[in-house]
Amino acid sequence: MKKRILIAEDDTAIARLIAMNLKAAGMESVIFPDGEAAAQSLHDDHRYDLALLDIMMPKKDGFALFQDIRSYGIPVIFLTAKDDLESKISVLQGGAEDYIVKPFEMLELLVRMEKVMNRATKPTDTLHVCGLTVCLDAHRVLRGEQEIPLKPMEFELLVMLAKHKNTAITREDLLAFVWGANYLGETRTVDVHIGQLRKKLGLQQQIVTVPKIGYRLEDNL
Repeated sequence: MKKRILIAEDDTAIARLIAMNLKAAGMESVIFPDGEAAAQSLHDDHRYDLALLDIMMPKKDGFALFQDIRSYGIPVIFLTAKDDLESKISVLQGGAEDYIVKPFEMLELLVRMEKVMNRATKPTDTLHVCGLTVCLDAHRVLRGEQEIPLKPMEFELLVMLAKHKNTAITREDLLAFVWGANYLGETRTVDVHIGQLRKKLGLQQQIVTVPKIGYRLEDNL
């Protein structure tokens, strides 16, 4: 399956040049002229292997868009004319995979993209969070040697929270990611399942309600 890349870049010439080279390298790309358009599209479709973001874009800049993308677990490379140390440190400490200053060589970009995607796609069969072992392939949750039975949607919700632990995730994003973008139910569905997870897993303190936003799974171990 071809790698699918999100490109958020307000310079049309640069965006088209990148897309052309990605196509030649056997990848697909979707271009957005500003951060707001990209953010809105992600609610319906976040099946991307990597995102390339400019920083200085209209309507919503790359820093703000990066916060939206993080909740979907999409690795990010910044492509920007901003060469200041503060910006580099900010995005790299914030979780971006790489930071490339314009102008750049296309081959360098492709090599860095390949390295990032290789890191991101390494198979992980288990997650360890809050004293739990979450077996992804087997769909099992263990505390020590004791298995804790979960319903399918409860399991998927736990996986989403665990993969993005210590990060606030909106109810809307949880609903779209776990139940699907076309699900017509209300966000109350998420609240009900969160309540069940807290009770079954004993995570009343760790699964934190973030007022007016959603939930965050706290694990500082």
